[in-house]
Amino acid sequence: MDGIEVRKIIKSQQTEKTSHLHFFFHDILSGKNPSAVRIAGPLKSTITTFGATMMIDDALTEKQEPTSKIVGRAQGLYSMAAQRDHEFALLVIMNFVFVEGKYKGSTISILGRNPVLNDVREMPIIGGTGLFRFARGYALAHTVWFNPTGDAIVEYNVFVSHF
Repeated sequence: MDGIEVRKIIKSQQTEKTSHLHFFFHDILSGKNPSAVRIAGPLKSTITTFGATMMIDDALTEKQEPTSKIVGRAQGLYSMAAQRDHEFALLVIMNFVFVEGKYKGSTISILGRNPVLNDVREMPIIGGTGLFRFARGYALAHTVWFNPTGDAIVEYNVFVSHF
């Protein structure tokens, strides 16, 4: 072939691993430095109104306490996707961006439904970068603290398969 380099694609000999990650997500809507801010939705609505959309840059910590060591950030958005009364389900689009330890610089991408009133919610992992390239799996979310302003601490158990 004139001027065209032909390359063989070599199948990777890497084996798939499954990792279990455990951390706490701090979603802060109140105070001088909120980690979640409303970016869209109907006028004069609350975060529980259909269409209300929040942009987030939430701390991920080793332990439940807000002062615990930060291991990453949850960056993305969530939006109230349920219209029926007494059904609070979010559409969640976010990346877990790791800033410490073995996974520093790697990300996990989540896209799914979060029915926030359920005790434990499951959301799919749809990809990742760095050590989580070709990631798939699921994240289990459990709210451990919530206040009337909407601030919340959510425990995450993430099960991710990757190479």
